[in-house]
Amino acid sequence: MSAVTPDDLGFAEAQQRLLAVRALLDGVIVGQQTLVNDLVTAVFAGGHVLLEGLPGLGKTHLAKALAAALGLQFSRVQCTPDLMPADVTGGEVYTTSPGGASQFVFRPGPVFAQLLLVDEINRATPRTQAALLEAMQEMQVTNAGACYRLPTPFCVLATQNPIELEGTYPLPEAQLDRFMFKLKVPFPARESLRALLDVSLDREPADTLAAIAGPDDVLRIAAVCRSTLIAERCKQAAVSLVLATQPDAGEETSAARRHLRYGASPRALQSLVRAARVRAVMAGRSHVDIADLEAVAAPVLRHRILLRLESELDGLDADTVLESVLGEWRSRS
Repeated sequence: MSAVTPDDLGFAEAQQRLLAVRALLDGVIVGQQTLVNDLVTAVFAGGHVLLEGLPGLGKTHLAKALAAALGLQFSRVQCTPDLMPADVTGGEVYTTSPGGASQFVFRPGPVFAQLLLVDEINRATPRTQAALLEAMQEMQVTNAGACYRLPTPFCVLATQNPIELEGTYPLPEAQLDRFMFKLKVPFPARESLRALLDVSLDREPADTLAAIAGPDDVLRIAAVCRSTLIAERCKQAAVSLVLATQPDAGEETSAARRHLRYGASPRALQSLVRAARVRAVMAGRSHVDIADLEAVAAPVLRHRILLRLESELDGLDADTVLESVLGEWRSRS
């Protein structure tokens, strides 16, 4: 594949493409504009997404619609406790050629897709969850000493049910950190529920959705986003936001020191800036603004902070604490 440069596509055209994808998904997934906006942001920023929500809210349908809209090769893994790593990554099979020669041949698993949906990831065992780590971080699979590159673009969308505990294996912090965004799928409002009957009562719109872009378009738009200018002030603001989640670096009265055991990692800083660049292009700007960082702060940070036990017993959650952290950060930015 030839190298992709920002000059192949202008900021104005990239913005139009992003908004077109967002509008198309808004017409398929009714009443979830914020969710769709965040998902499009993460995909074009080159990140993976963890979707958390109750059953029946359209998480799988959203993934299928996204793949169809972008013309991406789609694959799905339904996680169960007996799912093995090779069921995800693939493995060697013993085959015999027509000439009679026998050999082991690597057969790729479902991870070899451009958009991989890992449904109910917390139902898979830690061994199988760990099989995704190399794929998500290194864009490759290693089998029998050989490395196999994954297709580009490559994005993992994983779902989990927040209320199921029996027979589940919570994702460890090391794997949670591989996800650029953690998005919560809210229950639709009354008007959205009514509109849902007109959109998807007897059919799934994603099954007949026409692609308005292709894999090369995704790479070209992503290249434009990477060329977005980031002033030193915005870089310092992003660093300050990550430091604001560190309990040992905060002030005595800070929300982080009162409520957090651990703060966000340096990978969170990278995710903040990458996602903010896409938001800037969506807004039609060639430079990142402080508001872009603020817009992506919660999806980037909510799964990367660990609350103190006392705060959890007081009924606080990550989003509530993050709002306090963001308030302090705003006052200093």
